[in-house]
Amino acid sequence: MGQEMADPDEVRQDVARFSLRSSLLAPASAERAFEVFTGALTDWWVREYTWSGPEALAELGIEPRAGGMLYEIGPYGFRGDWGRVLTWDPPRRLVFTWQLGPDRVPVPDPARASEVEVLFAPEGDGLTQVEVEHRHFDRHGTAAEGYREALTAGWHELLCRYLATVARSGT
Repeated sequence: MGQEMADPDEVRQDVARFSLRSSLLAPASAERAFEVFTGALTDWWVREYTWSGPEALAELGIEPRAGGMLYEIGPYGFRGDWGRVLTWDPPRRLVFTWQLGPDRVPVPDPARASEVEVLFAPEGDGLTQVEVEHRHFDRHGTAAEGYREALTAGWHELLCRYLATVARSGT
């Protein structure tokens, strides 16, 4: 199930103390790029980055609305929610909370969670600039900087896999 990666140089990253910005050029319309990002998580998300693990993961998903949850379904129908959609504006913008702490324990209080914003900007000729900003790592407390460092590598791998999935899916 789609776990190949694009060339790592195709994802650029800039970091600050409590935020990370990643950008890439997706070979698809904004509509298709948004659809793959939000509707095909199971195809590109690194299975080892889930609670269920690669063998037991059944599904990853985003409920397509403001207030919807980001979730995974694992063994025996186990469901773990790990974020909430704040903005659902297809095909332009998605914002969600990242309610997993540095220790991979759920963070129930959204005021203590970091936030991810994804922008999809058409570039013409069937290309879309995708910008992902993971911000407010300071809300994760004393481990914030280390968590941002770990997720810098994590987002790079995720977005390389996302880019390969978009390329494979066509425009």
